[in-house]
Amino acid sequence: MFANQPTLHHILGRAGWYLVTFVVAVTINFFLPRLGDANPVDVVMARAGSALDGAVAQQKEEAYLKEFGFVEVDEHGELVRDDAGKPVQASLLSQFAKYLGMCLRGDLGTSILQHPKSVAEIIAGALPWTLALQLPTIVLGWIFGNLLGALAAYRRGVFDQIFYPLALLASAVPAFCVGIGLVYVFGISLEWFPTVGGYDDGLIPSLSFEFFASASYYYVLPFLSIFVIVVGGQAIGMRSMCIYELGTDYVKYSKLLGIKESKILLYTFRNAMLPQLTGLALALGAMVGGALITEVIFSYPGLGMAILTAIQGNDYPLITGCTLLITVSVLLANFSVDLLLGWLDPRIAAGHGENE
Repeated sequence: MFANQPTLHHILGRAGWYLVTFVVAVTINFFLPRLGDANPVDVVMARAGSALDGAVAQQKEEAYLKEFGFVEVDEHGELVRDDAGKPVQASLLSQFAKYLGMCLRGDLGTSILQHPKSVAEIIAGALPWTLALQLPTIVLGWIFGNLLGALAAYRRGVFDQIFYPLALLASAVPAFCVGIGLVYVFGISLEWFPTVGGYDDGLIPSLSFEFFASASYYYVLPFLSIFVIVVGGQAIGMRSMCIYELGTDYVKYSKLLGIKESKILLYTFRNAMLPQLTGLALALGAMVGGALITEVIFSYPGLGMAILTAIQGNDYPLITGCTLLITVSVLLANFSVDLLLGWLDPRIAAGHGENE
């Protein structure tokens, strides 16, 4: 049916594979945190149970178990009990079915550790911090890294001899080393910037100038810790691509024809940019996962920190809610890259069409 429409065939084929990947990823994200024997309700009861008598504590625990779907309920919404009068634990399959139904209604559930806050509310509070940290860092790092990489490939000589080792070092150093180094130099030794948190204590997040100024001050070190690595990695990739393009036959032939060097460089830069655009799209899709190491080092209130806290406390609803958001973002980014590459280079779509 799509023999004469390779691009449409390519889009539908890739969409089908991404749908299957999404279902598998959601299933793994749900079951993996629940494979252990830990009962997260015990954490909640440990905080509140000491102030309650036995009967009230039991009622409270059963209410939590029912709310989070850990026990079976009958058609009247009452707990199903065994012969000893204890609530019957719900199977993982029934919990999964309930979770899928809630997701279809747009309900990600309630956090266990931060009860009665909803998972959606926690994500909505943490996601802007992650996006504010990641988006400018990735975009600006991509722009500066590609410009410097292209300049190093074109100029070569002393500039490249100095720049290339520095870029290689920046891209190879682990993120936690960069973060800790910035904390020690600019936070502890020089005391120029704060090292923990996202804003001054006592302030409430708002659109006021005072809050914006405080958040910007705390923003500097986390931003630099990611920016340095992104610039180094992008510069190395762009330099290699430009060197390859400058040595191709079409560049040599263009020079023999007398075409202006600026025009040749423009085409060279455009051809070298294709893989870099792919990397940018993938990085933007993965950014909602948060820069976990950076957020942990600086105690930055982003989504990465929220996920770490949820994992440490076995907060199943928050874990599955965050991983669901990350899964959707990454898959959409990859699918967008597939469509972009198929549009920019029809040979890719035609090749997939033949293989599929």
